[in-house]
Amino acid sequence: MSSQQPLFDRGEFVSSEVPVADEPSVGQPRLRCAVRDQVLMQSASLDSLIPAEHVARSIWAYVSRLDLSPLLGQIKAVEGHEGRAMTDPRILLTLWLYATVEGIGSARELARRCETDAAYQWIAGGVTLNYHTLADFRALQGSLLDRLLTQSVASLMAAGVVELKRVAQDGMRVRASAGSKTFRRRAKLEECLAQAREQVERLKSERDDDPGAEQRRLRAARERAAEDREARVAQALQALEEIEAKKPTAKRASARASTTDADARFMKMADGGFRPAFNVQYATDTKTQVIVGVEVTNVGSDKGEMGRMHEQLRARYGRVPDEYLADGDFATKSDVEQLHAAGTTAYTPPRQTKSGSPPEAPRPDESDVLAAWRARMGTEAGKTIYRERASTAECVNAQARNRGLRQIPLRGLIKARAVATWYALAHNVMRMFRLGPELRTT
Repeated sequence: MSSQQPLFDRGEFVSSEVPVADEPSVGQPRLRCAVRDQVLMQSASLDSLIPAEHVARSIWAYVSRLDLSPLLGQIKAVEGHEGRAMTDPRILLTLWLYATVEGIGSARELARRCETDAAYQWIAGGVTLNYHTLADFRALQGSLLDRLLTQSVASLMAAGVVELKRVAQDGMRVRASAGSKTFRRRAKLEECLAQAREQVERLKSERDDDPGAEQRRLRAARERAAEDREARVAQALQALEEIEAKKPTAKRASARASTTDADARFMKMADGGFRPAFNVQYATDTKTQVIVGVEVTNVGSDKGEMGRMHEQLRARYGRVPDEYLADGDFATKSDVEQLHAAGTTAYTPPRQTKSGSPPEAPRPDESDVLAAWRARMGTEAGKTIYRERASTAECVNAQARNRGLRQIPLRGLIKARAVATWYALAHNVMRMFRLGPELRTT
């Protein structure tokens, strides 16, 4: 029950701001005016904050059915022993899934919503949260999310909702949390590393020579920041070696790596510009638009990604799709043969040839598998099947963009993959509610 009735309705008094007509009247009008500085006494249960059919309740019901024993097993505070009680991981998981659906990707914004918005308050259930706890949970649960993604799709397959007969793959470049000016060449990186090490040694010597020079807490923070910078520059130099190894000898001097995120790479974006980014790949079941595979790389090219995603699906579910749809940039000839050997028919357009001959025409130096693939993509039936990729895989990517997957808020390839999996799991939860209304239990 909720009550917002003040003890005295100050709004019934005549407001001095109300204009009085020039003509004589019986008296001034009595109005109930807004008085916003009055104190209200409110009482309400958290359960009454949101309606019974609210999506936050459905996500909580879904999370409550998950096996989170690996997370619970990591908690050292147990009954009968000392230790501060930990936040229920179901609350944190539900908060991030609902926030992802709502397009919120900032831990600080999520913490603010837990204080101001009814749905987030309902999920938190009176548990106080700060953005550190929320940010750490999002970044450190990559393996759990990957397992939950596999289990959720496997349960849909067992229920006959997802058949994994036809899968489409598409990728998108997502901006990394690294500025363009943080990319430096080898000489500059070596100079930055020397400066960082010098700063670390100087701070340590100040601590040893004069312990009372600064407050201990401030001094420790400065040392951690200096050590962190030294580690990031060292990671950038290590990444630079990998980048140089992939470049021709004449172009190795132009190779650069970021001191902010060593895993980020310059990639060509959708608008034609080049910016630090990651390559996010989703594989989608075309019948249900459920995401069945997730991968994140720091390679700007999609070449060969079809074969790697196909292997991921085999490892996840113990089987492979009957048909596989991907853009021509994803497939190599070896990928087409690999899928055929595993029992999957590839629908990916052959590349245009320099000689000007039709790409569907057979080649004398290719296998029968490649000849059949070219012939298949030259038929109207093959082109019709391939067109499903745009209405499924590209649609799923567009929905992820609309939910805020335009920049990876975390640094590093592992954490970037965790962020991409958050979006995949949130997408699948909403698809599950749409495909099976009975699963939307409260």
